[in-house]
Amino acid sequence: MSQANATTPSVNRRAFLGGAAAVAVGLLGRSGSAQSAPGRDYSGKNPVRYPDPDIVVLDKRFEKYKIGNTPIQRLHTGTLWAEGTAWNGVGKFVVWSDIPNDRQLRWLWDDGHVSVFRQPAGNSNGNTFDFQGRQISCEHGNRRVVRYEHDGKVTVLADKWQGKRLNAPNDPVVHPDGGVWFTDPGYGSMMNYEGNKGELEIKEAVYRIDPSGKMEMVTDELHKPNGLCFSPDYKKLYIADTGGENPKPIKVWDVEDGTKLRRGRQFVSMTASGVPRFSPEGHEYPGLEEKKDQGLADGIRCDVDGNVWAAAGWVGAGYDGVHVFAPDGVRIGLILIPEICGNLCFGGPKRNRLFIAASQSLYAVYVETQGAAIA
Repeated sequence: MSQANATTPSVNRRAFLGGAAAVAVGLLGRSGSAQSAPGRDYSGKNPVRYPDPDIVVLDKRFEKYKIGNTPIQRLHTGTLWAEGTAWNGVGKFVVWSDIPNDRQLRWLWDDGHVSVFRQPAGNSNGNTFDFQGRQISCEHGNRRVVRYEHDGKVTVLADKWQGKRLNAPNDPVVHPDGGVWFTDPGYGSMMNYEGNKGELEIKEAVYRIDPSGKMEMVTDELHKPNGLCFSPDYKKLYIADTGGENPKPIKVWDVEDGTKLRRGRQFVSMTASGVPRFSPEGHEYPGLEEKKDQGLADGIRCDVDGNVWAAAGWVGAGYDGVHVFAPDGVRIGLILIPEICGNLCFGGPKRNRLFIAASQSLYAVYVETQGAAIA
């Protein structure tokens, strides 16, 4: 939406937009609106009409990823701050963290059953699975990265850097060479709500743990490095920065020899100025204009085509949810959620279902692509 269109529309303009939207949806059946379905009921008792209006096409490149006859579903609610979604292909379940309640939850693919998977969990945040199927978790409360072995034992992969405690590891990813990469922004040590309040002893940074156990810092160029993901070919690493002044970006580096980062640069800005202020029906989101320099990405994942799917929030309705960026950095689609999103992952037997951890709930939606990572 251009700045010229960012003024309050007239009645005639609203009528024109509403009529144009009706024609477009009727002919294509693929576009969405930037407006949450009025009175949407996520209990499933009052199903949303297809196509789901909260799956929004901003660029024609997103049309092929939107399925016209599938809804965004709320699978569970009752957490305090949901984070760290990861798919286990062998067990066919999603594990995610409820950080303040110091537990991990599990949603089973077979029957949708949700149960406590692990408690206590060290106030874990990010989770993933390595190429051997072992779970890796970043623990806020214990200020460490751990791996759960097949026999149930816990291996501490990292808890110190140059003799000082880690701040509060946040999000991990794995590389085919066996390396584990993780961010350490320190959020879990800044208050007692998500961990144990304590001093940050080292600068916020990103690290790589070699299969030998040796750990190296790969970059400390970000204010608060948060979610991270590799490109499908593992030649690029994307990292969300949730600290510093606005705008808060997602940055990208070239990965050299699978172990080092080179040529860091901005991939996208997460500002709300790139999000339509008006829905096709003429519904206005004035908060987007007021907060056009705000917004951030938390957890991020790549699909097999190299698009970056970012859990986003802290702006409001019309922005909070999942933002999808093409490899060239253009925002091409939105999946609007009525809660602030913390993390996401692709899962399901075909890796074509997006699971979204959002504040108090877990959501899911089928998309016509697949996750590039294994978890």
